[in-house]
Amino acid sequence: MKLIKNIISCTLMTALAATTQAGQISDDAIKVGFLSDMSGPYSASSGPGALEAAKMAIDDMGGMIHGKPITLVHADDQNKPDIGSSKAREWIDTDNVDVISGSVASSVTLAVTKVVEANNKIILVSSSASSSITNEFCSPNSVHWVYDTYALAHGTGKAVVEEGLDSWYFLTADYAFGHSLEQDVASVVEENGGQVLGAIRHPFPTSDFSSFILQAQASGARVIGLANAGTDTINALKAAHEFGVVQNGQQLAGLLITLTDIHALGMEVSQGLNLTTGFYWNRTPETRAWSERFFERTGKMPTQQQAGVYSSLMHYFKAVEAVATDDTEAVMSQMKNTPVNDFLATNGKIRKDGRMVHDMYLAQVKKPAESSSEWDLYKILRTIPADQAFRPLSESKCRLIKGQNLSAN
Repeated sequence: MKLIKNIISCTLMTALAATTQAGQISDDAIKVGFLSDMSGPYSASSGPGALEAAKMAIDDMGGMIHGKPITLVHADDQNKPDIGSSKAREWIDTDNVDVISGSVASSVTLAVTKVVEANNKIILVSSSASSSITNEFCSPNSVHWVYDTYALAHGTGKAVVEEGLDSWYFLTADYAFGHSLEQDVASVVEENGGQVLGAIRHPFPTSDFSSFILQAQASGARVIGLANAGTDTINALKAAHEFGVVQNGQQLAGLLITLTDIHALGMEVSQGLNLTTGFYWNRTPETRAWSERFFERTGKMPTQQQAGVYSSLMHYFKAVEAVATDDTEAVMSQMKNTPVNDFLATNGKIRKDGRMVHDMYLAQVKKPAESSSEWDLYKILRTIPADQAFRPLSESKCRLIKGQNLSAN
């Protein structure tokens, strides 16, 4: 009888603890806000596909945590900081959104991060590239997930210079992301003995790159570095092909190339192009398994940005589940103390500056004859270890690590 009473008592205590923990979920729901470019120049690499990845993550959690539903709101930020920050503020004020995911344009991300930090919520950055997000503009409320301009520079930029292509001219998108990418790559070029001959900045977005390509050709640089992304990169590469840039002896370096860019261009135009990526769908059995599920829902293989939205949200959801609350400090602490081990990253970790560090990959676009299917576009040339891919803390300007021991990455 005493044993039965003890069992009943333990069962009641466990149920009471579970109820108490579940009660710590604010407003009885975990609320996600998804912001992205849904129809503009970055919509193919992020946009609707990334929104679907967010829905996949929610579905894979069973749609709830500790009996509390996970809800999702979403909007098109149109790559405009004022629209993004206004929508984030509205969601936080009226819907009590706990976490924001998906922002693409770095200028939008930086604006939204200010709103998120002021209201002590969380932003998971999976599609923006500027390394300043975890450097001079770091925040205790943000996590930068897949890649950044520092990693792209130390992947593609360094590899190209090491091949002896040591004079560069940049064609740069004229906003925060483009400036950051140009600066990071230029530093790598010069550190490795190369020379930067100049740069020209183009409006974002741009459809006609003829004059910009002609000016880049006239520079005489051995490499034209494309410090842009999305349809800007696609249009620039098409113009370069039309003007015979490669045929006339210069090389192109696409500094932020996505799977959808190559798919849109075709391998005839893009074959041989080197690029750096944090994810490729056909790299391992795990990446293939997840990507095939994504393909069933979208009809396309995922980009690194879309994979990052799923990976970062799942890490967030599991942290909420582990601490049984959506309290920002508790969840962020759990996320930073838990290694990231999934289809995207092995032994990834979130540093104090908010940078999730993991291995990156130098890839090359296949020749048409090397491809076995529509989306079989890359071959992985080498792995770039995490401690080499991302900016070391010893070089960081992040206020969150000031005065600390910076010897570790």
